[in-house]
Order: sequence, then C-alpha cells, then structure tokens
Amino acid sequence: MDEVAPLVVDDVTLRFGGITALDAVKFTVEAGSIHALIGPNGAGKSSCFNVISGLYRPTSGTVRLGETELTALRPHRLAGLGVGRSFQNIALSPGSTARDNVMLGRHHLTRGGFLACGLRLTARAERRHMARVEEICAFLGIADRLDAPVGALPYGIAKRVDIARALACEPTLLLLDEPAAGLDATETAEMAVTITDLRAALGISVLLVEHDMGLVMGIADRVSVLDFGKLIADGLPAEVQADPAVVAAYLGTAGEEGE
Repeated sequence: MDEVAPLVVDDVTLRFGGITALDAVKFTVEAGSIHALIGPNGAGKSSCFNVISGLYRPTSGTVRLGETELTALRPHRLAGLGVGRSFQNIALSPGSTARDNVMLGRHHLTRGGFLACGLRLTARAERRHMARVEEICAFLGIADRLDAPVGALPYGIAKRVDIARALACEPTLLLLDEPAAGLDATETAEMAVTITDLRAALGISVLLVEHDMGLVMGIADRVSVLDFGKLIADGLPAEVQADPAVVAAYLGTAGEEGE
C-alpha cells in the first residue's frame, strides 16, 4: 500500500448557476484518521463529497491528497491514486455475484498487471487478485456470500459488498457515503466496529458522510459541520456537539433525510 497522506480541502467553492452549494469550505483529514462530514439536510455534504471524489469540479479551490491535486481529475483516475468510495445508493450490478462486483474494484490493478506481465501470466495474476477479493470479503464478514447475486442479498450485506468493492482498489483514503443509511440499530453498531477495525488493520484514512450521530460521535477522531454550504464547525466530536452554531443548525432543520 502507498504511504497514507492527509486529504486537504482548501477553500472549495461550488456554484450551480446562481446557487452556491459550497462556500470556501476548508478542512483536513489527517493521515490515518476517521473524519466525519455532517450537517442538516441540504447542507452541502453530498456536494462536497462529490467534489472530493471527482464527480464535480469546483468553481474555485483545490482538493489535495498529500502532494497530489485531485481537483481536475476524473473519478476513474482516483482509484489509482489510492482513493476508494462507497455509495449511499449502492452502486453495484445486482445481476452479478458479490465476487464479480468486488473484483471490479481491482480493475486498474488487474489491467496494469496483465499488460506488464503478459498474457501467459494472466491466469496466475487473476488467482492472486481473486485471493485478495476473498480476503477483503472475509474481513467484512461476507465471505459466504461471494457467489450470490447482489440483487438477492439483504440490504445490510449489499452495503458491505459496496464497501468491499471500494477497498478492492487498495485505497489509502476510503470515502464512505452514508454507511449506516437503511441499517437497523444492530447493523449500525456492527458497521461502526467495522469502520474502526478497517482503520486499525489497514492504517488508512476514512472520510464519512453520515446522519447517524451516535455512530459519528462514537468513532470519529474529528468532525466537520456544513450548513447551507458553509463550514460552521470543525473539531473534536465533543467540541462540535456542544457548539452553539451546530446545535442551532440542527434544531432549525425539519428532517434528517436527504443529502
């Protein structure tokens, strides 16, 4: 695995026509930390996540992973730079097996390996990649579901397959978009343990967008809070939770559903 580097979001502004979705947002995800990005409905969390993962190009500002600027790169380039992402609305092929879906996460690794080694080594390389897929899935507790079509899996298991696919690119930075969304209390508690175990075992950085405050405050090293596209707080979980601006932002929100 490559060296784990900090992720720096530096004065990122994002406008859609006359609407400012993000307004000079800046925060740093320290190397090897679990960092949560939270905020009320419509705060700009998903927009920020999409800028970081290359789906949106900011109007101004930069995103850097170590010395590498990510701002102008297309999403498919990020996997090769050590960025893996899971999705709130599970981005898997429902008709394919869990194994095949996770294997797709290794696309940039397998293709490079095959071209470098030549076709005569393809079978051996494929076995190596498959073994790594099985290892990742075993760590996530889904090894017994590898040959099941994703569309037939319980929702909580499918969420883990999506995370496995993100891990398959061997990231140093894992972006988790609403990892507890749609999970019951038991599954949410298990997801919290999984995230902390991943960080401990792999030494990677984790940035998550999440609505479940119990999960966030229980596992995050640092929390950044957005409201109407502006960063209103950034600090330790206990500090953020007690911040009057954060309390006001949440009390003034009708619901937690959405972005």
